[in-house]
Amino acid sequence: MSSDQSAVEESTPVQLAVVESVAAHMRHNPYGSYDVLRAAAPFVPGPHDTHLVTRHHEAQAIMQDPRWSHAEEPELLHGDSEVELPGSFLWMEPPEHTRLRGLVSKAFTARTVSGMRERAERLVEDLMAKMLAERDVDLLEALAYPLPLTMVCELLGVPPEAHEHVREISAGIARGLDPDVLLSKQELDARTAAVHAFLEFFGDLVEQRRRTPRADLITALVQADDAGARLTRTELLGTLLILVVAGHETTVNLIGNGVLALIRNPEQFERLRGYPELSEPAVDEVLRYDAPVHLTTRTAHDEITVSGRTFAPGEAVIVLLASANRDPAAFPRADEFDIARYARGRKAERHLSFGLGLHYCLGAPLARLEMSVVLRAIADRVASMSLLEEPLYRPNVVVRGMSQLRVRMEAR
Repeated sequence: MSSDQSAVEESTPVQLAVVESVAAHMRHNPYGSYDVLRAAAPFVPGPHDTHLVTRHHEAQAIMQDPRWSHAEEPELLHGDSEVELPGSFLWMEPPEHTRLRGLVSKAFTARTVSGMRERAERLVEDLMAKMLAERDVDLLEALAYPLPLTMVCELLGVPPEAHEHVREISAGIARGLDPDVLLSKQELDARTAAVHAFLEFFGDLVEQRRRTPRADLITALVQADDAGARLTRTELLGTLLILVVAGHETTVNLIGNGVLALIRNPEQFERLRGYPELSEPAVDEVLRYDAPVHLTTRTAHDEITVSGRTFAPGEAVIVLLASANRDPAAFPRADEFDIARYARGRKAERHLSFGLGLHYCLGAPLARLEMSVVLRAIADRVASMSLLEEPLYRPNVVVRGMSQLRVRMEAR
């Protein structure tokens, strides 16, 4: 063990920062804890013999190196779970990952997503009109939940009357993505119930589409094949689970975080109003500044050296994505919200919120589309925004976001 590692392990402030980085009472602002961890070392000892990856350079190196596997995350975070989360290509490596992602990509194409812009714009227009008429709203209930929920449910082919049921299932699973050690028995039981409800509901939909195909993504996934190699039922349900949770819960957080950042940085809100074309590059700054997903895991499959630290096969790391995105060594003025940071003609380091390499987020184009439409609507239609009270946060660590965001919005 190096002297640097010994110092980190014996440092009470660093140990406190490790605890507070995942503590429920710090969900409103874990970034101070990340600052302490980044300053301490690129690799900080974490729970279960893992190391926390705190800085951008090391996080990027690990995430784009295929020798680091994501397949062990269920055992790493949910080893004692009474219910197995349905597997998907998210937790697989080549060749299985390559086959499954290829099959899903055939159904979830860029053309499919780009064709959804008009629908997203209509939805946002209707939701925005109601919000501006009411003036005082919980933005999560008025906009951040209904937009991505409706979009992903319509994409999959979920009937309108079942949208709220999908939301309830998704919330239970999203909370259950946190390490089991952070969950109460009630939350673990809720995750078990949510998984069973998911399997029952979407299992029925899959069988319906086998019998009666429709023009929706579930039908496309049922019919997807590559040289006769189709998705098994388990693979299909696992893929649907990831599409629902990643395509819905994370975008709820993205929208909420983006609006909150604009309210707390009024000069950036005025900038957006003056230059509405910034609604596209501003999406990346929201993703960097306040990421919807705060961590992921990787396990070394070979002996790998990163920044002078050698990891043996089987050693695991927890990559703190949101900490890497605020690393001042990678991002000048890292704690400042700058909607033009990723504007055309400006060079900025890549944020890690959608991942890198093999596990780059398949739903990234849809999330970008939805957020950019929201930002453009705000630029065009909103004269002022203000907080009615401080936002409330869910205890979630992995998929971090608010439970309430009460705002006042005035029409232009």
